Amino acid sequence: MGDVTTVMPASAQRVLRNTYALLGLTLAFSAATAGAAMAFNWPAPGLILTLVGFYGLFFLVNKFANSGKGVVAVFALTGFMGYTLGPTLNAVMSIPGGASAITHALAATAAAFLGLSAVALVTKRDFSFMGKFLFVGSLVGVVLGLGAIFFEVPALSLAVSGLFVLIASGMILFETSRIVNGGETNYVMATVSLFVSIYNLFTSLLMLFGLGGRDE
Repeated sequence: MGDVTTVMPASAQRVLRNTYALLGLTLAFSAATAGAAMAFNWPAPGLILTLVGFYGLFFLVNKFANSGKGVVAVFALTGFMGYTLGPTLNAVMSIPGGASAITHALAATAAAFLGLSAVALVTKRDFSFMGKFLFVGSLVGVVLGLGAIFFEVPALSLAVSGLFVLIASGMILFETSRIVNGGETNYVMATVSLFVSIYNLFTSLLMLFGLGGRDE
C-alpha cells in the first residue's frame, strides 16, 4: 500500500496550509461567480467555449505556477468554472426537487472531501500508485462523456457521472497524499488539482441526484 510516516515534514505542512487557504478562497470566489451567473441568468458558454476557457486558463496557471501571477490565474480559472456552473444550477433548480438535489450534492461533496482528506492526513499513506488508474479512468470518462453528449444517451450520462464520482474521490485522496508525503511542493498546482476534483465530484453528484433522482 505504501510507507507510513509518523511526522509530516515542515515543508509539506507549509504547502498544505497554503493549499487549503487558497482552496478556501477560490471555492468562495467560484461560489460567488456561480451565484452571479444564476442571479443574472447568464447563458451557458457551450462545450467549445468551456473547453477552450478551461484549458487556456489551466495553461496559464501551469505557466505562472511559481509566481504571483499563478495565484491570479487560479482565481481566473476557478471564477470561470463557477460561471459555467451557474446555468447548470439554474437548470437543476427548474426541475422538481432541484433545490433538494443541489443541497444533497453539496452535503455529499463536503462529506467526501473531509473524509478522504482525513484518511490521507491521518494515515499519511502514499497513494501515488493510484495515479495511472486515475489518469486512464479520466480519459475513458471524458470519451464516454462526449459520447453521451453527442448521442444524447441519458443512461450513459448517469454512468459517466458515477464513474467521475469515483475518479474525483480518488483524485482528492491522491493529491492530498502527494502533499502530505512531499510529492507536490507547489501549492498553486495543488489547489487547482483539488478544486477541479471537488468541482467534478459536485457536478457528478448533482447529475445523479438531479437527473437520476427524477422520473422520466
